[in-house]
Amino acid sequence: MNWLLTGAMVAGLLIAPAASPATWTVEAPGGGPAATVRLDEHGSPSVSVSRDGATVLDPSPLGLTTEQADLTTGLSLTGRSSRIVVEKYATTAGKRLKRMSVMKESRFRLTRGDSRLDLVVRAARDGVAYRYELPGAGAVVGEASAFAVPGGSTAWLAGHRRDYENPFIRYADVPAAEYQMPALFRAGRDYLLLAESALDGSYTGPRLVHDQSTYKIALWDARVPYTGGLVTPWRVMITGDLATVTESTLVDDLAPGSRIADPSWVRPGKVLWSWLAGGRPVQQSLERQKEFVDYAAQHGWPYVLVDAGWYDDPVTGERAWTDRTAEFTWIPQLVDYGRARGVGVMTWLRFSDFDSPDERVQRFGLLRQWGVKGVKLDFIDSEAQERLRWYDETLRDLADNRLMVNFHGSTVPKGINRTWPHVMTMEGVHGAEKSSNLTTSHLAALPYTRNQIGSMDYTPMAFQRGSRPTSDAHELALSVLFESGLQNLAGSLDAYRARPEAERFLDQVPAIWDETRLLSGTPAEHTVMARRSGDRWFIGAGVSGAARTLQVPAGFLRGRWLVEVTVDGAGGLVRQAHVVRGGPLAVQVAAEGGFAAIACRWRPGLTTCAR
Repeated sequence: MNWLLTGAMVAGLLIAPAASPATWTVEAPGGGPAATVRLDEHGSPSVSVSRDGATVLDPSPLGLTTEQADLTTGLSLTGRSSRIVVEKYATTAGKRLKRMSVMKESRFRLTRGDSRLDLVVRAARDGVAYRYELPGAGAVVGEASAFAVPGGSTAWLAGHRRDYENPFIRYADVPAAEYQMPALFRAGRDYLLLAESALDGSYTGPRLVHDQSTYKIALWDARVPYTGGLVTPWRVMITGDLATVTESTLVDDLAPGSRIADPSWVRPGKVLWSWLAGGRPVQQSLERQKEFVDYAAQHGWPYVLVDAGWYDDPVTGERAWTDRTAEFTWIPQLVDYGRARGVGVMTWLRFSDFDSPDERVQRFGLLRQWGVKGVKLDFIDSEAQERLRWYDETLRDLADNRLMVNFHGSTVPKGINRTWPHVMTMEGVHGAEKSSNLTTSHLAALPYTRNQIGSMDYTPMAFQRGSRPTSDAHELALSVLFESGLQNLAGSLDAYRARPEAERFLDQVPAIWDETRLLSGTPAEHTVMARRSGDRWFIGAGVSGAARTLQVPAGFLRGRWLVEVTVDGAGGLVRQAHVVRGGPLAVQVAAEGGFAAIACRWRPGLTTCAR
């Protein structure tokens, strides 16, 4: 489109904004952070965030530029309204299944001539967020949104990649570069997590461009068309002490409600995943896959996942879904074998084989006909508007066929599980598949960064890999530390069998939770996390660096409890039993180590939490 000034735009340029700056405050109901919206003497909007009188975010620019108007300056406030937003909802995965959110919302109607921009700001006890709304049709060509993090803040950041698979690194002095969201900072006594919610095919993906202390939103697409109005994703600022930030569900709270009326067919759980136990040859062998089904059945694990290679053409070697796939695959036989033993089968798929409506209708329908429970879609590698629209359409088609999904080579969760409950997990992480450059400091940053915003398919338990940075007990603890609606466990059968205490713990640990608490931690240094399932608590701990004694707060356990702790011993994993009542529990952990524990209410004669 040519950059021509229409009559409306000329009028807009000639209209003067308010002569003096004006500010408005949006405060969370019942206490918490406050957002201050300011319109300066030039009509340029900004937002800052404070908590208990301390600045968390300095004044940061707002606004959009469209092909029709520059809505970053010359604006006037022509209307303002406020309301309280209260929502109760349930999820199929995450830190807790039952949620309630209470937020104060203020809408600011900003105009420039005939052009209008609504700024919607929400404040909750655990953070603030804003988004933009535009009427009519047009195209966004720029976003002024930026985050002015207070100087001297410590940062935990990952460099931007299209698949979000870079490690998180701690910075005292952040170099100029592009970074991904989520991004974590410590500003004074408070933590600040920058994130996004409700991204879909109506908009485009972001990255953070750092310059000095400002982190500016850069958009994937240079031009983002819209018709029938535009509602952008939420720019989210979660803030508070480290426990408040880590336990927050604000990203989900801001997302649209479920688009599936009856998600009763969505059943999270542990998945026996064989890729790191043998790669493509194991995926191409029905007999080897039956061995994994047998192990899952023996241990009560509900699923196995057959990964890349199962539908490579045995004649031509072509690595794509063809018209012959249904003829030569043995997946239906494996599904029948698993069904007879109470184990569901999931399959890996190439995104490119399901990128048209006809392919999805036919091929997802065939998978459902076979009895496949879910799919792992890989190599998506984009947040362009066109690819985000593919997510929207694919999620609908998967739901129509009652197929759960794990996205790999993907974006990260941005409230997607609330809107589409069959999204069980997503990769978007520098995970266990990496054969090098994995560090325990990266792992100790993930609960506060990537995994904070939603289920994460890190694929733990690769005990057989000598390159992993964790001790056995630390690796076992990842089943609790890392939340994932489908927890794809990556060990070989021999590695599990060589570690009976790991088997014992993994047979009991669930993949969904009623409650999550951060007991202690420092990003990139250590984490102690407790998650409740029913009447039992599961505790995971992992450290980066030297051996030490962890003092584990146990005040959340009311009364007397039996705590079974699995730690590294001289000859392998060992289990210790403790009876605690309120006071801290001291646990000695190895270098790069940790522990995994189960807590159940004590009664006379009780010696184990196992059921």
